[in-house]
Amino acid sequence: MKKIAEILLDIEAVSLSPKKPFIWASGIKSPVYCDNRLILSFPEDRKIVEEELAKLIEEKFSDVEYIMGTATAGIPHAALVAEKLDLPMGFVRSSKKDHGKNNKIEGKIVKGAKVVVVEDLFSTGGSSIDVANALREVGFDVLGIVSIFSYQLKKAKENFEKNNLKHFSLASFDELAEVAVEKDYIKKEEIEKINKWKQNPEDESWMK
Repeated sequence: MKKIAEILLDIEAVSLSPKKPFIWASGIKSPVYCDNRLILSFPEDRKIVEEELAKLIEEKFSDVEYIMGTATAGIPHAALVAEKLDLPMGFVRSSKKDHGKNNKIEGKIVKGAKVVVVEDLFSTGGSSIDVANALREVGFDVLGIVSIFSYQLKKAKENFEKNNLKHFSLASFDELAEVAVEKDYIKKEEIEKINKWKQNPEDESWMK
């Protein structure tokens, strides 16, 4: 959705830097960095994003009964969407707490409940799959996962297919690149470098 891609660029939730790449936690050098926490600081844009997320869930998963967020960036978006859809909400931690009840899943566990997971973005899909598997292990029926942005990496597509997970995003990498050129955030020749990175993020030859 180009409208969402434009919002992400305007509020700098997505940054493009082919000359000075960002370093992900995995060590991958990337010309693109997404931080959808920034959406929360812009009420009008936030309203649009959450409304579109709610519409996406209703369209793709009409029988949804429960919303789960991913820690930490997916939690506020999940809460806002659950409020719009008038559905129960919880979230899944990246690891169990080391105190109290040692919960990994926060919120009431309802075996058989049809769940949609809300994620802020998809890169390789690894963290999203971990969340889905944790929910499946305790008896939830995971319908799929939605995100605000997707890097559209081949590895993510493979991982989701391997784990039988339906996934949808409001804005794609390709839409973002198109808007970035149209609005002169970046030059067309620089997009070619970024596209080369997307084909294989572990291959650093795109920087040459």
